[in-house]
Amino acid sequence: MHNSANEINSVEDAARKAESSTLFSPKFYRTDYEAMNKLNIEPVRAEWDAMMAEYEGDNNHDHFQRDETFADEVRELMPKLTPELRQEFLDFLVSSLTSEFSGCVLYNEIRKHVENPDIKQLMTYMARDESRHAGFLNSALKDFNLGVDLGNLKRSKKYTYFKPKYIFYATYLSEKIGYARYIKIFRQLEQHPEKRFHPIFRWFQRWCNDEFRHGESFALIMRANPGLLKGGNLLWIRFFLLAVYATMYVRDHTRPELKQAMGLEPSEYDFEVFRITNEITKQVFPIMLDIDHPAFRSGLEQLFACTQKANAGREAGGVVGRARQAYWAVAGALKFVQMYFIPVKSHALPNTVKMVPAW
Repeated sequence: MHNSANEINSVEDAARKAESSTLFSPKFYRTDYEAMNKLNIEPVRAEWDAMMAEYEGDNNHDHFQRDETFADEVRELMPKLTPELRQEFLDFLVSSLTSEFSGCVLYNEIRKHVENPDIKQLMTYMARDESRHAGFLNSALKDFNLGVDLGNLKRSKKYTYFKPKYIFYATYLSEKIGYARYIKIFRQLEQHPEKRFHPIFRWFQRWCNDEFRHGESFALIMRANPGLLKGGNLLWIRFFLLAVYATMYVRDHTRPELKQAMGLEPSEYDFEVFRITNEITKQVFPIMLDIDHPAFRSGLEQLFACTQKANAGREAGGVVGRARQAYWAVAGALKFVQMYFIPVKSHALPNTVKMVPAW
């Protein structure tokens, strides 16, 4: 059940949710633009130019527009949602909007601050795509009279500084795991259209192909600069893999009704997404998490339990509540550290970087 303090019932609630800075909420980033400016992509020039031609072709230019039946479906389906499912879906829309807009803001900032023509061109295309995604999500929120003021969000949300390599690891992973999440949902609802409780899910196939292509772009940057994939940087890759997987698991289990309404069991769904993402990331990361290790699954379950208990302490308030929140936050951090040391699997990188969606 949802605590009323976390419910989204007004424009102010939606804005507060989008602006919030928690461990599991999407963040806005700044980075070292001069370092981005110095990136060299010559080692992958042929693949890079082919990808830029794909972006220029813009095969999704007319995709993110609502068809005539969209509003009718919303009016028909929304009253049928339980209050819990409605809240989880609104939470999904706001966090997805924040994530997409975060990419748009970051890519636009990089575009404005670099002279490197390759990076400038890429960031222009990716900002264009993310702007479309954010706008489309916001239009869905406006159906509930809950649209987010994106200009105000850009001004008011806290920014986190990330080195370029952290941007590459985290954004590559978020784009690829975003592809795996969306394609799994799309395939499920393609087979079970009676479980599609909102029309936005009809857009997920071509949407996730945008995510896939964005991930490919970061893969090319990393393969063109192989120092990013060696030595001490493997420790950072390991960290970001675990952080992204753990965040997804906790978030999905915090809103289980969303997946259950689609006929998906949250843990099975998450591990299928992990498997797809592991297969994809072989193209660029020489290591991957051993998601079948017994300590991995039990660790995620314990992380979720710690998060729930920390949230309960925060909501209880007072000295005792805050102490409980702090205790379980530390317990969760220690569990994450333990999981970090679960042995990873290593493999050789393929000769060809480019992948095509095969799921």
